[in-house]
Amino acid sequence: MIKHLTIDISGQGLHEITDRIAATVREAGVQEGLCTLFVQHTSASLLIQENADPAVRRDLEHWFNRLAPENDPLYTHRNEGLDDMPGHIKSALTATQLSIPVSGGRLALGTWQGIYLWEHRRARGARQIVVHLGA
Repeated sequence: MIKHLTIDISGQGLHEITDRIAATVREAGVQEGLCTLFVQHTSASLLIQENADPAVRRDLEHWFNRLAPENDPLYTHRNEGLDDMPGHIKSALTATQLSIPVSGGRLALGTWQGIYLWEHRRARGARQIVVHLGA
């Protein structure tokens, strides 16, 4: 089964989508299998990360902003704004797809794990995620 999800985002940052993906798994009725997620964008990524302490997300965002800063004089791609090339770099360093086992009809995530859409651009908008569920 393949499902296309539209995720509305409020701007740059880690946006938890665990509940949305878990609901998709439940609706599909898959008991055992694999859930593969793919974000159809080049300046956003997917991440499994701790969902208990928000400081983890802030620290990740700060560290990646330092690693790929805006206004770096080496960037030549500037057509879509100052946050675009850093967004491409962050996306290249993280993941655009994830695979999560499904066991007993549920995502086999650990206790503190959540699924995040990591938006690397500042603008509000929507991102598309393709969900593939297979037995």
